[in-house]
Parts: sequence; structure tokens; C-alpha cells
Amino acid sequence: MNQPLAGFAPAPVTARMENHGNHMLKVAMQTGHDLLARVGSMVAYEGFVQYEPNPPAVRQIAKDWLTGEGAPLMKCSGDGLLYLADYGANVVVINLNGDGISVNATNLLAFDAHLTWGVERVKGLAKFAGQGLWNTKISGQGWVALTSRGKPIVVDCGGGDDETYVDPDALVAWSPNLKVKGKRSFRAQSLIGRGSGEAYQMAFSGQGIVVVQPSEDSTDRLRVRG
Repeated sequence: MNQPLAGFAPAPVTARMENHGNHMLKVAMQTGHDLLARVGSMVAYEGFVQYEPNPPAVRQIAKDWLTGEGAPLMKCSGDGLLYLADYGANVVVINLNGDGISVNATNLLAFDAHLTWGVERVKGLAKFAGQGLWNTKISGQGWVALTSRGKPIVVDCGGGDDETYVDPDALVAWSPNLKVKGKRSFRAQSLIGRGSGEAYQMAFSGQGIVVVQPSEDSTDRLRVRG
């Protein structure tokens, strides 16, 4: 290999899912171990990998995902190495190991197809966001890959009485056992002429984590059903 390019070669496979750099996911594919991934996220693959966009099982589970609200998924199956990315976003790999996570659909890149998952309404926010917000809850023994617009921070809520407040536009994921409620506030930008009106924050409490991205782009926010 040309020496200047040698540093970009993939490392030996050590896990089902791994990062290749900060912005790409590498998945070790095996027959019988299917993957669900965001449609259009495949950037390369080695071996024999097949794709089925929006398979029947996904359509049934994700019936609450309306146009523009969810993450269209494809089923990936076969043997080889699969590389996924989402327009240069940072990739975060999580081994659930029997735990669960609630994910903003716009930040969901891929997960093992055998995991238990579904689309659920985020409780406690309806009065702040019209009919409420919807997220994807995933649990079981397996792997999940998320995306973040920039390097994320993982906040440990600590299980105390104090609450952790997050702008919903910057939220990526959280532990599903956390309590969630809305709090009205005024955005700082409304005080300096870049916006106006009352906004809300999401308050988390209990034992668990919250993943936050360094972006408040409204295109990355949790989807609001209207």
C-alpha cells in the first residue's frame, strides 16, 4: 500500500461494531445476525451483503413514524464488513449488554436486528410540544450506533435530587428509566435578536445518562407531531 495511505487502512476486527475514525462505523456482518441501519448510510462493504429497505417487520413496528418524523431503515444481511456513515457526523458505538436506551430517531444510525425496539411517545412533554415527542427505545443484548453533530458529552444524572436540563435540539439519547419532564424557559438567543418567544427544556432525573451533541440545529431535534 502507498505509505501515505497506510494509516487509513481498517484495523483488524475485534467487535461486532467499531468506529473507524470518528465519523464512520464498521460492522462485522455474519449470516443470521442481521442489522437494521438508516437508509442511505452505507458507504462501502466487503464480502456479500444484501439490503432490504423498509422491510415488513420495520413497517409494522414503526407505524408511528410519519413522513419526516422517523428514520427509514433497511435490513442488512450477509457476511463481510459493512461501513456506515451519516454526512460526516460523529459515530458513537454502544454495547447495550442487557440495558436499554431511548434515542432521537434523527440520531439513530444502526442496531442489531434481534434487539427489542419500538417507537414511543415521550411522556410529560405534551403540554409543551403540542401532541408530544416520539423517540425510539431499544433494549437487549446487542449493539447500537448513534450519530452526533460534533463530539458529544455524556452526562451522568447521578440519581440524586438535582435535575439535568437539556435543550431538545441538542439531545441525542438517554437512559429510558430516567424521569422526563418539560420546563418552560426563554432561549438566550431571544435576548440578543436571533429568535423570539418562549421555549422549553427537557429535565431529566434519576439514575442514568443523557447524551448531548454540540449542536442546536432545529433539523436535528426530536420530531414534533403536529
